[in-house]
Amino acid sequence: MTNSSYPDIRLLIDNEWVDAASGKTLDVLNPATGSPIGKVAHAGIEDLDRALAAAKKGFETWRNVSAHERSAVMRRAAGLLRERADAVARLMTQEQGKPLAEARIEVLAGCDIIEWFAEEGRRTYGRIVPSRNLAAQQLVLKEPVGPVAAFTPWNFPINQVVRKLCAALATGCSFLVKAPEETPASPAALLAAFVDAGIPAGVIGLVFGNPAEISSYLIAHPVIRKITFTGSTPVGKELAALAGRHMKRVTMELGGHAPVIIAEDADVALAVKAAGGAKFRNAGQVCISPTRFLVHRSLKDEFAQALIKHASGLKLGDGLAEGTTIGPLANARRLAAMAHVVEDARAKGATVAVGGERVGSAGNFFAPTVLTDVPLEADVFNNEPFGPVAAVRAFDSLDEAIAEANRLPFGLAGYAFTRSIRTAHVLSQRLEVGMLWINQPAAPTAELPFGGVKDSGYGSEGGPEAMEPYLVTKTVSIMT
Repeated sequence: MTNSSYPDIRLLIDNEWVDAASGKTLDVLNPATGSPIGKVAHAGIEDLDRALAAAKKGFETWRNVSAHERSAVMRRAAGLLRERADAVARLMTQEQGKPLAEARIEVLAGCDIIEWFAEEGRRTYGRIVPSRNLAAQQLVLKEPVGPVAAFTPWNFPINQVVRKLCAALATGCSFLVKAPEETPASPAALLAAFVDAGIPAGVIGLVFGNPAEISSYLIAHPVIRKITFTGSTPVGKELAALAGRHMKRVTMELGGHAPVIIAEDADVALAVKAAGGAKFRNAGQVCISPTRFLVHRSLKDEFAQALIKHASGLKLGDGLAEGTTIGPLANARRLAAMAHVVEDARAKGATVAVGGERVGSAGNFFAPTVLTDVPLEADVFNNEPFGPVAAVRAFDSLDEAIAEANRLPFGLAGYAFTRSIRTAHVLSQRLEVGMLWINQPAAPTAELPFGGVKDSGYGSEGGPEAMEPYLVTKTVSIMT
């Protein structure tokens, strides 16, 4: 699974790599060419039942493994993945499209996440509560919630799995993930590192198949005690509602539409370097990608020209090609979506300053795009574009910028650039987001909480806060 040539991907059930019972497979396409590069097994209900039985058995084993031993297994897995980083990155680029350098960063960041959770799991403590009756001892215990079902997207095929996986494993839960059929080799390589590190059979599992069928079956199944999902807000709401009907715990990391406030006193060069780089990373297919650029009117032209120059200097191409700085979109659906976003903005009065069109006829290439003078009614200012499109609009007062930043129901990430500590303080107090980065690109390290507010979800996938949803609290009072 770690060769540079692309392998066919099977299901992981009870520590064995197996074909679907039906033998059904799906093609995996290279987004740079549109051509098939491999196949992935398509699970049916029979396969899910086997995976659930394994997860139940794996939980009974793993919950009784000490935190120190669990940490050791996780650290071994991180070491193996680190050794395989170059090969895994090539697989990711072939199936997802991002430049090889970005893919390698994602793999290595995954190793860091594993190691951080491995250590944090050793500090999952309960407490002793002094009793009103001196003949009694009162304990508060933290115990794993049970088998976890996870559902992850294609834009970060390792990052989106590893955060969920490690919070589950560090707390003693077993873990079954429905990973994306479009990018199956990366999560398979991640889980293979844990199998090779000696994790007990059944503790982790991996399936692919029909998303609606798998999610409805796993969420409702009595074996599963915790749900975690990353994806769009509409799908997240449906899955959360289903989980609620079955009294299942849920962590939801949903869509965003990140505002970027360029204040009157901002360092324009820094803003373009940081926010511009973040905007076009992974071809804009990032839930925390800067999308709505709100620029003080006095800086609007300077900033727009600098951002246009930045976008024009990016090298679009196959992620495996030398010098590529922006790869193709992950699938053809994103091409159609980008064409709609641009045409809608143009029709409503925006200027397409650079880009705005598909490049070539093979693969899913869309030119890095900057839209200026974008009206508020344009679709790009109301719905997450999830692609390489930056929309720029001027504001006259900080209150106006904050009102626009908070106008939408999304509240995942936000960015701001200012030299004023007062402005930074006001923004940190008033912006309705789960994460705010000021004078820098996003830095979502493992030790920091990662999550949103409003329609962008609830719960965290980073920091100590990420572990609490995987734990249940038990009160024990012992009379002596």
